[in-house]
Amino acid sequence: MSDDGHEQNGYGHEHVPSRRRRRFEGLSSRAYEHPADRSALVALRKLSGFDTVFKALSGLLPERSLRLLFLSDSVRVSEAQFAHLHDMLRDACYILDLEKVPPMYVTQDPQPNAMCIGLDEPIIVVTTGLVELLDEEEMRAVVGHEAGHALSGHAVYRTVLLFLTSLALRVAWIPLGNLAVMAIVTALREWFRKSELSADRAGLLVGQDLRASMRGLMKLAGGNHLHEMNVDAFLEQAEEYEAGGDLRDSVLKILNVLPRTHPFATVRAAELKKWAASRDYQRIMDGHYPRRDEDKDASVSDSFRESAAGYASEVKRSKDPLMKLVTDIAGGANDLGDRVRRGFAGFSGTTPKDAPGAPDPRDSNDDHPNDRNHDGNP
Repeated sequence: MSDDGHEQNGYGHEHVPSRRRRRFEGLSSRAYEHPADRSALVALRKLSGFDTVFKALSGLLPERSLRLLFLSDSVRVSEAQFAHLHDMLRDACYILDLEKVPPMYVTQDPQPNAMCIGLDEPIIVVTTGLVELLDEEEMRAVVGHEAGHALSGHAVYRTVLLFLTSLALRVAWIPLGNLAVMAIVTALREWFRKSELSADRAGLLVGQDLRASMRGLMKLAGGNHLHEMNVDAFLEQAEEYEAGGDLRDSVLKILNVLPRTHPFATVRAAELKKWAASRDYQRIMDGHYPRRDEDKDASVSDSFRESAAGYASEVKRSKDPLMKLVTDIAGGANDLGDRVRRGFAGFSGTTPKDAPGAPDPRDSNDDHPNDRNHDGNP
């Protein structure tokens, strides 16, 4: 048994005694949505041609076919099937105060994954790989994550992205046609990644166990080997990824993340831990949060300003070399030329000898974190 009373078995799973969790009656998704999620969605809606494409696709997407597919070839969660997931889902919807419990399916797939999709009504799908990987409390956070997507209305845009990604492959041979589709796909992916940060917060509100949320993210990165992993060391990876390298690495980070629908697991863990320690999270837990009946009175412009301020604060705090450069430019730095020359010199494989601060060739202890580029996370 651990110091905090959580019993652990030989596989690193924790058996947490049943406990009462806070319920957030009338909770508005604005309470937990990441500022970047809201601003990315606003930017997406302003993308030229998006409204036209979205309206057209809304009538074309085979949603009924999608529902029939899961109904016929997956297992619907109920009191009779995957009863423990059924209880988790009902509990998550009760805590977040969803008006309707969305249907949930388990589908055979060894890749750990989960999604919330649908146009008229959201449906939640989890893979067998995920069910087998996570323990009860970790899975509770994932179910809360997907319920958060449902409450935020993310399912519609996620469904469109899945369709457009498939469409882009089909029209790749059409001159210019693929460019238009890929522009919207890229914008949707940017929002999709930000929406995951919001849903992670919803998962924490449902599970109310930060340790379980951290463990789940570690397992998505390293598999079911908790006895070989450490949360603090995992978060140190996020710190190293954020601050390490130079401008070349900043560009490579952007290129690595562009094709992904999910942020990297270490980044998600660091973001969630930061939010859990914030005053915003504590206020929600104390019962002070935006409510849905106030949503109609919420100002869109105020929301966008909050998102912009959140982005600016994030850039200012960031240790990433490119973000630091952006901050310096905004602050009127006068050594821009030198910074750019030093930062990008490595692309040619050489460093200008006359560049201020050029490294001594005898010193070679640069540490560049290795990026892994895999996807399929809930």
